[in-house]
Amino acid sequence: MSWDEDGTPHPLALRRTGRSELEPDRLPEIRELEVLGWEPAPEDLRWVFLPYVWPPAARTWIPDRSTHWAVDTSLDGHGHITGVECAALTEPDLHGLDQEADAALAGLGLPPRPGGRLWLLRPVGPFTTVGSVLDHLDTLAAQRAVEALPSAAFLALVRTELSALSAPDAP
Repeated sequence: MSWDEDGTPHPLALRRTGRSELEPDRLPEIRELEVLGWEPAPEDLRWVFLPYVWPPAARTWIPDRSTHWAVDTSLDGHGHITGVECAALTEPDLHGLDQEADAALAGLGLPPRPGGRLWLLRPVGPFTTVGSVLDHLDTLAAQRAVEALPSAAFLALVRTELSALSAPDAP
C-alpha cells in the first residue's frame, strides 16, 4: 500500500499545465479520464485512505490545477438571497482542509497524502462503478458490525476486501 509518492501522473494530465479556474470535477482532464472509465475518488473524510489501499492497477492521479471556491450567500430577514460572493480559497485555507485529512490518516497510522493530487479510481471485482464498490464495502462493514468511519477496523476490512476483489482469480 502506498501513495505512489514517486509515481507519475496519468499521461493525459501531462497535456495541460497552469492553474485553472475550474473546480476539480470540471477539469477537462478529469472528464477525459471519466470517458476512459476512471472516476474521481470520493472526497468524504471517511474514505480519506481509499487511494492508499486501492489496487495500484486501478488507481491514478493527476496534478490538481483546479481552483477551490468559497461561496458566501447573504439572506434578508425573509430568507431571500440578497447577494452571492465567490472567492478562491487561499493557500492557508487549502492547507487547513489538508490538515483535517492528514490528521485522520495519522490516526490510522498512515502517512499524509502527497499534496497537489486529484485521485481517480476504476471499479474492481465484479462492480461497474466505484460507487457500487463503496456500497459493497459499506454493506460488508454493516454485516461485520464495523463502523464505516476512518478507524483501524474499517481500514483493515477495506484493505482486505479490495485485495480480494482485485486478485487475479476474483469473480
